[in-house]
Amino acid sequence: MPYQNISFELKPDEKSEIMNLINQVNSKLPFLVNLTPEERKEIPKMGDKTFPFVSKALELAQQNPQLVPPYVNVEELKRDFELSVQLRDILNLIEQLYEKLSDTYLAVGSEAYVAALSFYNSAKSAAKANVPGTDTIVNELGKRFVGQGKSQGSAPQPNPQ
Repeated sequence: MPYQNISFELKPDEKSEIMNLINQVNSKLPFLVNLTPEERKEIPKMGDKTFPFVSKALELAQQNPQLVPPYVNVEELKRDFELSVQLRDILNLIEQLYEKLSDTYLAVGSEAYVAALSFYNSAKSAAKANVPGTDTIVNELGKRFVGQGKSQGSAPQPNPQ
């Protein structure tokens, strides 16, 4: 379903409150790590298919402590697994919010860019008709398109992607 034009003003105090709430969430998670791209690639990952395996392994390790190698801490395994379950729930909500934020950012940016291009094209038409003061506007806005190889008479069109 295509979205409707977005017309909303996020007031500075509302933005500040949102930023504070995000900072509060961040401060509640002081243990979060930042992996390098190489680390992300190299570490074994627990996904939807391995989740039941880890859950069952934890259950069986707790029931059969004689089989647990001395270097595996079952209580730490339990803590890690339980935290992963909790983080997965949080991550699902954050991903949904991120998707909506990202899509909305893209949509309103596109709306603004299309309107700005319309103004630029109008200013170019006015400059061609020798309307006083329009050359400065066209020159200033035209800096954005320097080196794009467009012909002098046509303004760039928005990319539909």
